[in-house]
Order: sequence, then structure tokens, then C-alpha cells
Amino acid sequence: MPLKLNVGLSKKIGLPGYSSLGASCHVEVELDSSLIQQDLKSFQRHVRNAYVACAQAVNDELGRQTLPNATKDGKNRGGRRYEVQNGSIPPIAPTAARATEKQLDYARQLASEIQGLGVRRLDGLAQKFYQMPLADLDAGEASGLIDALKEMKADQMDASPTSNGATS
Repeated sequence: MPLKLNVGLSKKIGLPGYSSLGASCHVEVELDSSLIQQDLKSFQRHVRNAYVACAQAVNDELGRQTLPNATKDGKNRGGRRYEVQNGSIPPIAPTAARATEKQLDYARQLASEIQGLGVRRLDGLAQKFYQMPLADLDAGEASGLIDALKEMKADQMDASPTSNGATS
């Protein structure tokens, strides 16, 4: 009997003039019901992956709609696009806080500890997830990237031939 996993995320941000903008994402997937009893780590990984996918979709949509630092060519610092309505730029939400140097350093440290990734490929991963280089991420995006890197590192450690589940 399949197990249905339903993950959802909604987020709302304030805009000038007492208005707001919201986005939500809800995903439902079917999983093997034995995961919950026999492979809890795998089940939790499916939940995290669904949540990360929803969080990225919501953040991307809010970013696309609010577009901090928008320019007349229709692009902002991250290359996202917006539509000019009636010849003017749509209302812009307050700019999200930029990723801190501490966040960026931690992301680089994690990347250096993941076999096959390393610091040199980290920028490409940020580009893949957020369509912008690591240096242009906001604090929320950097946090999401760090979570993904932690998961990648944990998965790598779980799969390592020297790992047998015992602690030293």
C-alpha cells in the first residue's frame, strides 16, 4: 500500500503601502509505505527534498515578483526578470538581507568536505539552485544552500565504505 506524503509551504512578505505578496507550494508524492518502518532515514530524506523543492519554488516566485535592485532592462542583481506594467516598475519589497560572510565561509567549508564538489564547484551549485552566483545570494538562500550541503555531506558519510553505523 503506498504512503502519501504531502508537504506544503506558504510565505507572505510585506510590501510598501500596507500591501503584501504571498506564494505557496504544495507537493504530494507516493512513497513505499515500508520506508516509514524500515528506512526512516530515507523517508526523512524524501520529506526534506520535497520541503527544499517547495521552499526554493516559493522563494523564487517571491523574488521574481518583488525583484530587489531591479533595473530598466528587466533584470536585477541575480538576473531575475520582471514585467514592466504601464511603463513603470512594480512595487518593490524591502531588499532581503545579503548572505553574511560567515554563511558564505561555512558553505565553502562544507563544500570542501564533500568529495567531488569542493569550493571550485560551489558557485555552480548556487547557480543551479538559485540561478545566481554564491556571492549574490541573500541570507535565506544561503541558509537553504547550507542545509543542502549538510545533507550532501551526511549522505556521503552514510555511504562511505568505512561507515558501518557504529560510532567511535
